[in-house]
Amino acid sequence: MKNFVLWIPVSICLILISRILVTEGRIPTTLEGPFKPVTRRFDPSLRKGSDDLPMNHPRLKKNVTSNFPEQIALAISSPTSMWVSWVTGDARVGSNVKPLDPSTVASEVWYGKKSGKYTNVQRGVSTVYSQLYPFEGLLNYTSGIIHHVKLDGLEPGTKYFYKCGDSSFPALSEEHTFETLPMPSPIAYPPRIAVVGDLGLTSNTTTTVDHLIQNDPSIILMVGDLTYANQYRTTGGKGVPCFSCSFPDAPIRETYQPRWDGWGRFMEPLTSRVPMMVVEGNHEIEPQVSGITFKSYVTRFAVPSKESGSRSNFYYSFDAGGVHFIMLGAYVDYNATSAQYAWLKKDLHKVDRGVTPWLVAAWHPPWYNSYSSHYQEFECMRQEMEALLYQYRVDIVFTGHVHAYERMNRVFNYTLDPCGPVYITVGDGGNIEKVDVEHADDPGKCPSAGDNIPEIGGVCHMNFTSGPAKGMFCWNKQPEWSAFRESSFGHGILEVVNSTYALWTWHRNQDIYKEDSHGDQIYIVRQPRLCYTISRPSVNHTSPSTTLSAASHYHSLEIVTFAEVGK
Repeated sequence: MKNFVLWIPVSICLILISRILVTEGRIPTTLEGPFKPVTRRFDPSLRKGSDDLPMNHPRLKKNVTSNFPEQIALAISSPTSMWVSWVTGDARVGSNVKPLDPSTVASEVWYGKKSGKYTNVQRGVSTVYSQLYPFEGLLNYTSGIIHHVKLDGLEPGTKYFYKCGDSSFPALSEEHTFETLPMPSPIAYPPRIAVVGDLGLTSNTTTTVDHLIQNDPSIILMVGDLTYANQYRTTGGKGVPCFSCSFPDAPIRETYQPRWDGWGRFMEPLTSRVPMMVVEGNHEIEPQVSGITFKSYVTRFAVPSKESGSRSNFYYSFDAGGVHFIMLGAYVDYNATSAQYAWLKKDLHKVDRGVTPWLVAAWHPPWYNSYSSHYQEFECMRQEMEALLYQYRVDIVFTGHVHAYERMNRVFNYTLDPCGPVYITVGDGGNIEKVDVEHADDPGKCPSAGDNIPEIGGVCHMNFTSGPAKGMFCWNKQPEWSAFRESSFGHGILEVVNSTYALWTWHRNQDIYKEDSHGDQIYIVRQPRLCYTISRPSVNHTSPSTTLSAASHYHSLEIVTFAEVGK
C-alpha cells in the first residue's frame, strides 16, 4: 500500500487520508472545511477567573541565596545555538533604590553531553533595570542582576547538561538539561510545540502549566501577557481584574515588579529545560514617567532578534526543524512604512519552503475575533499586514489577548479562502482578568465603534461591506469564519507530522488530563499545489514571478503516506 500511494496523484492521496482519519480516528481535517460555526457555551459550574497566587506561595518564593542563579530560562538563538538566562542577587523595592552592580557576578554556563562532565564554558553579559515612579506613595523597583549567555556550536537533536552562574564564588546552579531542536528540514520537526497566552499567576495558571508540563513540549510559544504585574499597586498587596476600575485616581498605570521575579521562579522548572519564545503583549507596556516602556520585557528575555536581522526584541523569527516561526509586535509600528514591515517583507522573501515547509506566525492581539472583548481592536494591523502574510502563504497564526479559545476557518480579508491561514486564539492561559464569555454577535453585546481602543496604534473600526454582515459592525450570528469557540482556560499543542499535516489540540483546564481528553482537535493540512498556482492579492513590494517561483520547491514535498499521518 505504501508504494502504491507514492505513485498516485497528491490530491487523491490527501482525500484518501482525510477519509481514513475521519472514519477511523474521528479527527477532522481542514480539508473538510470550511466548517459550520460551533459555539460551546460557558459552563456555569466553572468560575470565570481565580485569585492570583500570593508572593509567599512555595512556587513563587526565592529558594536560593546570595549570588546563586534563579529564574533560569532557555530561548532558541539558532538551530545550533541556545540562549541561557537567569537572575542573581536580590531585587529592591522602595522610595530610593540603588541598583546592584552587574560586574560583581560573572555570567557563565558550563555544559557538555554527559551529566557532570562539562567540556565547554561560555560567558555572556549581565544587566539590571529599574521601574521608577516620581509620585508620592508609589514605590520604585530595581531588579536583580539579569544574565544572558549564548551557547554556540551545539549539535542539533542533542541532549546537553549544563550549570549556570559564577564558578569563582563558587555559585553555580544545580545541573539542568535541554535538547536542541532539529536542523531546518522538510522531514524533521519539533515533536510537540506548546502554545499559551495571557498566563499570569493564578490557580488557573497553575493548572495550565502543570498540564503543559505533562504534555512534554520541545518548545513553547508564549504569545504575550506574561505576568500581569501591572494589575497591582507598587506596594503589592492583592491584584485586581481591572486596574482602572479599582484605582481610578492612580497617577500612572503602576506595576508590582516582584511579580516578574515570582513568575520567573514559577516557570523555571519548565523554562530551564524547554526553550520559551516570547512576544510582547499589552500588559508588558508598563509605562514610566520618562516615556520608557516595556523595560521588564526587553531586559529579562533573550530573543533571536539580531540572528534574524530584526534588531528589535519586539519582532523576530527563528527556525525549528521544518517550521519557520515569525513573531510580530503589535505594540510597535507595523504600518507599511515601518521598520517592522520592511523586516517582515525581507524575512518572508528569504524563507525556502523546500527546507521549512511550514510557516507559522504569532503575535498578541487577534485580527479575527468574534468575542465582544477586543473586537476589531487591531483592525489597523490587519489591514496593513494581512495581504503580505497571505501572499507568502502563512499556514497558521497564533494569538492571545482575548481570554477565550477560538479557531477560525481558513480566511483572508473576512472571506472564506482555502489558502488563508488558520487563525487560532489561545488567550486563556489563566490570568487574573477572568475568561471572556460574551460574543459580539450575542444580542446587545456588539461593542460600539468607540470601544476597544488599542493602547498603541490607530483605530480602523469598520462596517462589513459584503457577505452576510454587509453594512453592519457586528455579525448577528457566529461569523462564518469562526469555526469553533469556547470560553475556558487552557493551552494548545501543535504536532507537525510531515510537510503537509499537523495535529492541533486544545487542552482545557477543566478536563481530566489524559491523551484522549481535550476541547478541540483537528489536522491542519497544507495544500501547496492548490495555493501556489492561484492569483495573488495586489501587494506592491513583490512581483508575482518572485512569489510563484517558490512553487517549484513544493512538488517534491507533497507526497505523503498513510503511515506518516498514522494517528
